[in-house]
Amino acid sequence: MLHELRIYRCLPSRLPNLLKRFEQVTLKLWDKHGIRQIGFWTVVVGESNHDLFYMLEWENLAERERKWAAFGADPEWIAARSESERDGPIVASISNQILAPTGFSRLR
Repeated sequence: MLHELRIYRCLPSRLPNLLKRFEQVTLKLWDKHGIRQIGFWTVVVGESNHDLFYMLEWENLAERERKWAAFGADPEWIAARSESERDGPIVASISNQILAPTGFSRLR
């Protein structure tokens, strides 16, 4: 099992727009494509309260590539993303890391 940590750094005042997009659109499309989320977090104390952290769970890299590509090409996602950014970009940058659990990790 692999876990993907993704960090979205939003433009100032745009985090609520990103949260709305995830809640109203993205998660439904992830369900459609079989993408499994572990959780989502915003920053209470830290470098920036404009960031969204979330984790996804994958069986392997091949599953990730297949499902992520299908989601990214989904016409419903493309339209929803475009609509959500009608007033300008939401995300300044995205970083991600693919993580493998240690033998003593609670999540495996």
